[in-house]
Amino acid sequence: MHAARSSHSASAAAAAAAPVSAERLNQPRSQAAFRSTKLLVGGYLGISVLTLVAIVALRNNSADVTSAVWVRGTIVVASALVTYLCAIRAARGSRPAYRRLRVITGVMVVAIAAIIALPGAFPLWMKAEQAVCGVLLIAVAVLVNGKYLRSLFAAK
Repeated sequence: MHAARSSHSASAAAAAAAPVSAERLNQPRSQAAFRSTKLLVGGYLGISVLTLVAIVALRNNSADVTSAVWVRGTIVVASALVTYLCAIRAARGSRPAYRRLRVITGVMVVAIAAIIALPGAFPLWMKAEQAVCGVLLIAVAVLVNGKYLRSLFAAK
């Protein structure tokens, strides 16, 4: 009995880790969903990199660039890069990358909401940038948590 359960859980784990078939990924609806996801996450990455460039350019202005701005700007670029890589891998059928994409977008939306809500912790320009990033990530979260993509990545 124990061997049968181990065999079943091993096959379930293998199914959960197996990539989505190319046939399902190449359907027009799948292609459109991932095209939109990569475009939105690419926008998030682009804005994040530009923000880090602005931080470097304004580094001598202590009112606009605090240590919190440096830390947040760096974390956002790293997170945006990881998110973009997950979006690319998910578009190729990786179930683990798809799960990571869902988690990262949710966590980052909550973090952005906290950044915007915290009084005085960040300058207004950074809160505005984070709001734009938040809108992009909310759109990604809606796409990747939608019924279609969830069913595409569901273990069969």
